[in-house]
Amino acid sequence: MSVFKLEAGAPFPSITKSALDGSTRDISKPLDGKDWQMVVVYRGRHCPLCTRFLNEITEYKARLEAINIDLVAVSGDSKEQLKEHTSRLEVNFPLFFGLTLEEMKSLGLYISHPRSEQETDHPFAEPGLYVINEHGTLQVVDISNNPFVRPDLENLVSGLEWIRKNDYPIRGTYSYN
Repeated sequence: MSVFKLEAGAPFPSITKSALDGSTRDISKPLDGKDWQMVVVYRGRHCPLCTRFLNEITEYKARLEAINIDLVAVSGDSKEQLKEHTSRLEVNFPLFFGLTLEEMKSLGLYISHPRSEQETDHPFAEPGLYVINEHGTLQVVDISNNPFVRPDLENLVSGLEWIRKNDYPIRGTYSYN
């Protein structure tokens, strides 16, 4: 089985998504004077581990801002599903909905079918986290095929602080071809 893999150092695709307030945005582009972008892809409202991860990453937003990294999160949920999910979220960064299967594939994400109608009503992306540098290229990538494997946020953010301070290069770019 062959699966597309978004490689470190590759251009990050432009993906425009909607927020609950009706605004749209290219989630790959930082705002508010930031020059790097972090995109967190989460499974959706049905996932308690995603809810916990999104709430935890909120605690790191100020540190990300201090090193000029903007933060957004997106899922394949519908507008209605995101609206319901916000009742359990305490986030201080933008959330977007409607990530399509083609967009999930373009990000090299693992995709799962729901186990039942109670879980959700559509195939969904497993967790992914991308950090895009000022050149629009992928500096850091972390994807998982299940909800139990995610980056340790303290290690991630301290590592990003170190990367920014020391102009550390993109790692993992060796080609097998």
